[in-house]
Amino acid sequence: MASRVIPVEPFDLVVFGGTGDLARRKILPGLYRRFVAGQIPDTSRIIGAARGEMDDAGFRGLVADTLGEFLPAAKRDGDTVARFLAHLHYVPLDAKGEGGWDGLARLVRRDVVQAFYFSVSPALFGDLAERLHRFRIAAPDARIVVEKPFGRDLESARALNATLAEHFDEGQIYRIDHYLGKETVQNLMAVRFANILFEPLWNARHVDHVQITVAETVGVGGRGAYYDKAGAMRDMVQNHLMQLLCLIAMEPPYRFDPDAVRDEKLKVIHALQPVRPEDIVRGQYRGGAGKGAGGEPSYVEDAENPGSRTESYIAMKVEIANWRWKGTPFYLRTGKKLRARASEIAVVFKEVPHSIFGEEEGWRENVLSIRLQPNEGMTLSVMIKEPGPGGMRLTEVPLDMSFAEALGEEGADIPDAYERLIMDVIRGNQTLFMRGDEVEAAWAWTDPVIAGWEARGDRPRGYDPGSSGPEDALMLLHRDGRRWREIRE
Repeated sequence: MASRVIPVEPFDLVVFGGTGDLARRKILPGLYRRFVAGQIPDTSRIIGAARGEMDDAGFRGLVADTLGEFLPAAKRDGDTVARFLAHLHYVPLDAKGEGGWDGLARLVRRDVVQAFYFSVSPALFGDLAERLHRFRIAAPDARIVVEKPFGRDLESARALNATLAEHFDEGQIYRIDHYLGKETVQNLMAVRFANILFEPLWNARHVDHVQITVAETVGVGGRGAYYDKAGAMRDMVQNHLMQLLCLIAMEPPYRFDPDAVRDEKLKVIHALQPVRPEDIVRGQYRGGAGKGAGGEPSYVEDAENPGSRTESYIAMKVEIANWRWKGTPFYLRTGKKLRARASEIAVVFKEVPHSIFGEEEGWRENVLSIRLQPNEGMTLSVMIKEPGPGGMRLTEVPLDMSFAEALGEEGADIPDAYERLIMDVIRGNQTLFMRGDEVEAAWAWTDPVIAGWEARGDRPRGYDPGSSGPEDALMLLHRDGRRWREIRE
């Protein structure tokens, strides 16, 4: 199966915060991989902009080191790296002052596709947007890319949207959520809407429940101060898990069009029911023997806040009040320092109304498992007869579609989410980006949940590193006669 690389028009991409962590880990390596794939036109420019004093040669040296750090040697051909580096430029720039903007204006062309990636603090978004226009850098059809967090509550999200709207139209603003760029997330839409097999079953009549899990093995060390002001609800649920929920639950759009898709996602968010206190479990990971004894630090040690009530884990039961999903619960969970690094959407179908094989054979649900990481793919578990003599014994087997196995080398070399999303920006395709009203609706649902546990003074439950989370989270499903799927890579 030959992969098709869809070309893009020549562009100038300015990465504000071009020497920062996100640019080094994701943006620049992703652009290099697109260059290797032949997707970046020869006349395109990638321009780093940051406070540090540096010239083009210095920036190219920094990026060369970055590629050496974050890409395997097999992907770094010396001649190819040199040709990629030739596309790079650098402008020292003061986001809140006047320095460097005239130099950027001279470098950025107005007759090619313009994209400006705001890989900086949201506090600088307004300053950057204003100066792009004041210095006559941004053309009328220029695009800006903004990273989360899109505010920390509804009020701040509205203020941020209003700030951006002063300088750019909604059709020019690309709010990036890298989860939407994952291959399997997009395949979810293909599985649902390009096959007759699943869509007739995709409703409360046939689906018992849905589980969405995003588990991490790392703690918050190194970013504890930021994380302690956010927590898992703001950092993961309000954006990443919310988007996955919308893609699972939304109605078929009239076509695969940016606003058509986002309109249907917005309807799901509006249909979300308020979450009851008893349907929420929050946790904080405990420590090992302590830092001094060579064990793992606890969350409060990582956050440097002994009195912290911020959650590093959250599980919740969510219900959608519409005809398709009434009565089908969605269970969401995410946390730090869990048993394995895994992201999975599991659609658990109902049992058959009557088993002709007798109760002694038991029954296990048919489950469609959509793996987002680390091994992207899908698995459908079905019941079959156990091979061999001795009667009709049933066993469960997976129909497994691992991208790496099914698609060969192409499947093993799936483009990173950032690669895909940046190229979508250049194309002007907003399908996989959040719209302003979508962000505000998500916060309107999230804010009362957070306000509720703050008003009650709830404390997160402790859980051991390497576990599946607090014991109370097990009861969230057990009382409904269900169980969490095992967290495993």
